[in-house]
Amino acid sequence: MGQPITVLGTTVLGEVVLIDTDRSITGQDGSTYQSPDEATDDFPGRLAARIFDQIDRVTHVFVASNQVVVGRDGGWDEAALRTASAVVTEFFVFYEDQEAAEA
Repeated sequence: MGQPITVLGTTVLGEVVLIDTDRSITGQDGSTYQSPDEATDDFPGRLAARIFDQIDRVTHVFVASNQVVVGRDGGWDEAALRTASAVVTEFFVFYEDQEAAEA
Protein backbone atom coordinates (compact mmCIF):
# COMPACT_ATOMS: atom_id res chain seq x y z
CA MET A 1 0.00 0.00 0.00
CA GLY A 2 1.32 3.43 -0.81
CA GLN A 3 3.49 4.43 -3.72
CA PRO A 4 7.19 5.11 -3.66
CA ILE A 5 8.28 8.73 -3.92
CA THR A 6 10.58 9.34 -6.86
CA VAL A 7 13.73 11.24 -5.94
CA LEU A 8 14.32 13.53 -8.91
CA GLY A 9 17.75 14.60 -7.75
CA THR A 10 20.07 15.34 -4.87
CA THR A 11 22.33 18.34 -4.53
CA VAL A 12 25.09 18.41 -1.94
CA LEU A 13 26.16 21.81 -0.65
CA GLY A 14 28.84 21.21 1.99
CA GLU A 15 27.14 19.56 4.94
CA VAL A 16 23.63 19.91 3.49
CA VAL A 17 21.85 17.77 0.91
CA LEU A 18 18.77 18.96 -0.97
CA ILE A 19 16.52 16.09 -2.05
CA ASP A 20 13.98 16.97 -4.75
CA THR A 21 10.97 14.68 -5.16
CA ASP A 22 8.08 14.14 -7.55
CA ARG A 23 5.36 14.96 -5.01
CA SER A 24 4.58 17.28 -2.13
CA ILE A 25 5.11 16.06 1.41
CA THR A 26 4.06 19.32 3.12
CA GLY A 27 2.53 22.65 2.27
CA GLN A 28 4.63 25.65 1.28
CA ASP A 29 5.45 26.68 4.87
CA GLY A 30 7.57 23.65 5.67
CA SER A 31 8.71 22.19 8.96
CA THR A 32 12.13 22.20 10.63
CA TYR A 33 13.48 19.65 13.10
CA GLN A 34 16.77 20.08 14.97
CA SER A 35 16.63 16.68 16.71
CA PRO A 36 14.56 13.49 16.74
CA ASP A 37 12.86 14.75 19.92
CA GLU A 38 11.34 17.63 17.91
CA ALA A 39 9.80 15.30 15.31
CA THR A 40 6.02 15.57 15.37
CA ASP A 41 3.40 12.95 14.51
CA ASP A 42 2.51 14.39 11.10
CA PHE A 43 4.02 13.41 7.74
CA PRO A 44 7.04 15.74 7.79
CA GLY A 45 7.75 14.88 11.42
CA ARG A 46 7.60 11.15 10.75
CA LEU A 47 9.91 11.54 7.77
CA ALA A 48 12.35 13.58 9.88
CA ALA A 49 12.27 10.92 12.63
CA ARG A 50 13.15 8.21 10.10
CA ILE A 51 16.01 10.27 8.72
CA PHE A 52 17.41 10.94 12.20
CA ASP A 53 17.03 7.23 13.03
CA GLN A 54 18.69 5.82 9.91
CA ILE A 55 21.49 8.30 9.19
CA ASP A 56 24.15 9.15 11.74
CA ARG A 57 25.35 12.69 12.47
CA VAL A 58 22.19 14.41 11.11
CA THR A 59 21.99 17.95 12.52
CA HIS A 60 18.64 19.09 11.10
CA VAL A 61 15.85 18.21 8.70
CA PHE A 62 13.67 20.72 6.83
CA VAL A 63 10.72 19.50 4.76
CA ALA A 64 8.82 21.90 2.50
CA SER A 65 6.56 20.98 -0.38
CA ASN A 66 8.50 18.53 -2.56
CA GLN A 67 11.96 19.11 -1.08
CA VAL A 68 13.75 17.59 1.91
CA VAL A 69 16.85 19.38 3.20
CA VAL A 70 19.13 17.46 5.56
CA GLY A 71 22.21 18.71 7.37
CA ARG A 72 24.88 16.22 8.40
CA ASP A 73 27.93 16.93 10.52
CA GLY A 74 31.02 16.08 8.47
CA GLY A 75 29.29 16.12 5.09
CA TRP A 76 27.84 13.43 2.86
CA ASP A 77 29.37 10.21 1.56
CA GLU A 78 27.77 7.92 -1.03
CA ALA A 79 26.38 5.50 1.58
CA ALA A 80 24.64 8.29 3.52
CA LEU A 81 23.24 9.77 0.29
CA ARG A 82 21.85 6.38 -0.76
CA THR A 83 20.26 5.91 2.66
CA ALA A 84 18.70 9.39 2.60
CA SER A 85 17.25 8.78 -0.87
CA ALA A 86 15.94 5.36 0.19
CA VAL A 87 14.26 6.77 3.32
CA VAL A 88 12.48 9.42 1.23
CA THR A 89 11.61 6.98 -1.58
CA GLU A 90 10.05 4.45 0.79
CA PHE A 91 8.30 6.94 3.09
CA PHE A 92 4.75 6.37 1.78
CA VAL A 93 5.20 2.61 1.22
CA PHE A 94 3.38 0.69 3.95
CA TYR A 95 3.72 -2.85 2.58
CA GLU A 96 6.58 -4.11 0.45
CA ASP A 97 4.39 -6.48 -1.55
CA GLN A 98 0.93 -8.04 -1.61
CA GLU A 99 1.98 -11.03 0.54
CA ALA A 100 3.11 -8.68 3.32
CA ALA A 101 -0.20 -6.79 3.08
CA GLU A 102 -2.16 -10.02 3.54
CA ALA A 103 -0.10 -11.25 6.50
